[in-house]
Amino acid sequence: MTESLFRRVASSAVHATACVPAPAAPAGLPRRAGALVLAALFGLSCVAQAQSPRPAAAGPGLSLQGSGLQAPDSLRATMSPTLQAPQNDARTVDYIVAIVDQEPITNSEVQQRVSRVLQEGAPDGRALPGRDVLRQQVLDALIDERAQLAMARNLGVRVSEAEIDQAIANIAEQNQITPVELRRRLRADNIDYARFRQNIRERMLLERLRDREVPPRIRISESEIDALIKEQLGSPTVERELSLAQILISVPEGASDALVQSKRELADKVLAQARAGQDFFKLAQDVSEDAETRAKGGEMGWRAVSRVPDLFVNATTALKPGEVAPQVLRSPAGFHIVRLLDRRDALAGYSVVQSRARHILIRPASPAQAAAARAQLADIRQKIVTGQASFAQMARQYSQDGTATRGGDLGWSTVGMFVPEFQKALDGLQAGEISQPITSRFGLHLIQLMERRQAPVDPRQLRENARNMLREQRFDAAYQEWAREVRAQTYIEMREPPQ
Repeated sequence: MTESLFRRVASSAVHATACVPAPAAPAGLPRRAGALVLAALFGLSCVAQAQSPRPAAAGPGLSLQGSGLQAPDSLRATMSPTLQAPQNDARTVDYIVAIVDQEPITNSEVQQRVSRVLQEGAPDGRALPGRDVLRQQVLDALIDERAQLAMARNLGVRVSEAEIDQAIANIAEQNQITPVELRRRLRADNIDYARFRQNIRERMLLERLRDREVPPRIRISESEIDALIKEQLGSPTVERELSLAQILISVPEGASDALVQSKRELADKVLAQARAGQDFFKLAQDVSEDAETRAKGGEMGWRAVSRVPDLFVNATTALKPGEVAPQVLRSPAGFHIVRLLDRRDALAGYSVVQSRARHILIRPASPAQAAAARAQLADIRQKIVTGQASFAQMARQYSQDGTATRGGDLGWSTVGMFVPEFQKALDGLQAGEISQPITSRFGLHLIQLMERRQAPVDPRQLRENARNMLREQRFDAAYQEWAREVRAQTYIEMREPPQ
């Protein structure tokens, strides 16, 4: 069985074609996976056929060596030509090679990216094409990018200054430095901060445009979903499951008619109380004589219909969840008052791991406040760990999320429901454990795993997962078709080099 059908495909997954590597980060800033890390900010990571629709995955970390910070050549190659020292090589003489919707692409931009690609090599170890072919691929990717940015502007796609500030704060947090320190290091590496912000803006604009324009082009039919499920799981059996609660008034074997009548009258009385709206849970604890379910308010747990007595199945067939069967049921064990808690369909023989977590979210108002927010969460964690306060209490008091009123409770979730950085932290926790403060695109979190369980697979969720998987598989082809259409609709003028 392929596990992937039981995992929701995250919307931020990386789509890769034949790519050249992403640019390196400035010295001392490790390259890390996540939303808008440095490797995604400086130029394209993909030049074969079309630009990759998403930022490429981050590569190995770069450690700080010595006290001086120097930007690697691969990073310098992505910056504005005005930041570069003059060179005597004839290939670097600057001139316009193309105009895309009135915006020029210069020879220096192309050559700088070609140099970066040649320096870093292909990420999968394959041989790179010759320099002339590679130069054309880089130029094509730059043209696609400029055409899409022009489309974004024409459609009114916007990225606010606050969103850019938050992205920079996330970059700093993921690299474990403050925004002020990030800016200092960029300055030391001769990286223009205004251009740095503009690169972030363009990456976010392209991402938003692609997420808006490409997914609606992908059509998935129900028959294709059926075929994928059959391919991976065969022909799974869908089985109805019931969650019931009961109150048992036991009747001993060989009981006299008088005793049976007395028990029946008690059962009728309890049934009337339950149907009148009294708390079924409390009635079961007070009256039920079933030792296995009494302490749980009569709850019997989820059971396949095939494992539930026909007497109970037939009595609850017409009920809605929460309703009590209208008649007292008689079995050899005695008299039963039965309530339907819920019903569901599940795939027989399959289950998924679910986690129940809670969190405290703090959203820094500005990048400068991110370090203070992290320190605040660390202090909150210490109070919880040492028993000075409960997690729920701290969540209600400090969390800036809608779950604060519930003590931060996020309910039950399956793998892939949260953004990657949150999911990774959650997956690394044991029941009851509290994470260190972590950064996501939403702010800073403190996470506690409450419990994990094996849960049956909902056929509806399975179909949705299959739909997402097919959509993910087809994203690249849909993106490249869309990119070609955008390019065809854009004014592009190619220029010959000066003689």
